[in-house]
Amino acid sequence: MRARSPWLYVAIGILSLTVLQLFVATFSSGLAQFEGKAFGARLIGYPLLMLAVPAGYAIHRRVTGSSKPLPWLGFALIMAPFLVDVTGNTLNLYDSIVWWDDLNHFVNWFLLSAGAGVLLAGTAIAPRWALAWLVVGAGSLLALGWEIAEWFTFIRHGTELDSAYEDTLADMTLGTLGAALAATVVYARERSGHTHLDA
Repeated sequence: MRARSPWLYVAIGILSLTVLQLFVATFSSGLAQFEGKAFGARLIGYPLLMLAVPAGYAIHRRVTGSSKPLPWLGFALIMAPFLVDVTGNTLNLYDSIVWWDDLNHFVNWFLLSAGAGVLLAGTAIAPRWALAWLVVGAGSLLALGWEIAEWFTFIRHGTELDSAYEDTLADMTLGTLGAALAATVVYARERSGHTHLDA
C-alpha cells in the first residue's frame, strides 16, 4: 500500500484553518477588519474553490482508471493563497500595513501559479518552455478573474470605488509578476531534471 503524501496533511491543515477563520469572520460581530468584505460569500466560495481542483483530479483518475498518486503538493500550493488572504484579514494586516495587499497579490499568485505548474508538469507538454508560458498565462487569467470577482462582491458598492481602477491595475500587474516568478521556478526545476515535483 502506497504511503500517503505528507502534502495531503498540509492541504487538509490549510483547508481547515481557512474554513475556521471564515466562520469567525462571517458570524462574529463588531470586528472592523471583516466589515464590507463579503465574508458570507467567501465562506461558500473559498472552500469550493479550494476543493475544486482535487475533486476534479480524483474524478478524472476514477474515470480513467489511473493509479498515479494525486499531486498534493500542487493542491496545497493552490489552496495556500486562500489561507493567506483570510489570515491577513483576521490579523487586520490589510488595514494596518499599507503594503500588505500588494505583497499578498505577488506572493499569492506565485503560490497559485506554482501549484498550477506542479499540476501541469505531470502532463506531456512539449516543448518544456511552453509549460512556463502556460503557468504565466494561467496566473494572469486568474488574477483577472479575481479582480472581477472583487468588483462584483464588494468594490462596486463599497468605500474603495475612487481608488479601484489604480488598485486593480496594480493587483493584476503584481499577480502576473508572481505568476512569472513561479513559471521561472517550475521551468528551472524541470530543466534540472526534477520531474517529480510532488516528491
